[in-house]
Amino acid sequence: MNISPQVNDMLDEAALTTLRQDLAAAFRLCHRFGWSESVGNHFSAAASANGRKFLLNPRWQHFATVKASDLLLLDADDPDVMNGPNAPDPSAWTVHGTLHRMLPEARVILHCHSPYAVALSCLKDPTLLPLDNNTARFFGRIGYDLDFGGIADAAEEGERLVEMIRGKAVLVMGNHGVSVAGETVADAFEDLYFFEKAAQTMVLALSTGKPLAVLSDEIAQGTSEGWIPYRGMAERHFAYLKSCLDKEDPSWRD
Repeated sequence: MNISPQVNDMLDEAALTTLRQDLAAAFRLCHRFGWSESVGNHFSAAASANGRKFLLNPRWQHFATVKASDLLLLDADDPDVMNGPNAPDPSAWTVHGTLHRMLPEARVILHCHSPYAVALSCLKDPTLLPLDNNTARFFGRIGYDLDFGGIADAAEEGERLVEMIRGKAVLVMGNHGVSVAGETVADAFEDLYFFEKAAQTMVLALSTGKPLAVLSDEIAQGTSEGWIPYRGMAERHFAYLKSCLDKEDPSWRD
């Protein structure tokens, strides 16, 4: 996707409301699946064509409480936002602001410390091997960042992560966790969901101590491409999950 940096076409009000609601649902669902961590971690979504206007969760608000109206609408070109009373988390601004500014095609960026993805990221070689349908889903779609340097709050760190995830759907962050980029919230959440399942398969298979039956690159590539016609699963799955949230507490849409 080639988008001129000068284009600043904001979503219309209805589309922005839908985006807010979908992103709020992703926070709630992340907690429901046991992937939230205290009041940290961040999800964001581009609200303009060039990605420079984007939604981000407020600083240190628990995922289980996020509502659509809570999400901050930020401008990646306005660093003064960090001086305001409602400033986002510095690491969120550094990473998500830079990613949206430099990678407008990354419409939605989800970062969390889901257990099996973190376990995978802590291996000396965290490469996700193609072992089954779910692991092969990500064949050729993963970037690996193995230069952990603590909490990412420097501009250089955000710029480095941009290059690591460029052209990929998933970034395995060594000794850290996982970030997923997608065209829609549903697409990104589906990859987050399946990546955690894939990482679980990898970790459990390794835990047996037995040799792994790794698929050939040809079969893995064909399997990965075979997932493409099933992309519509993401919207159906996400719609079902949102319906579950509605039954529990529909206030997330507010």
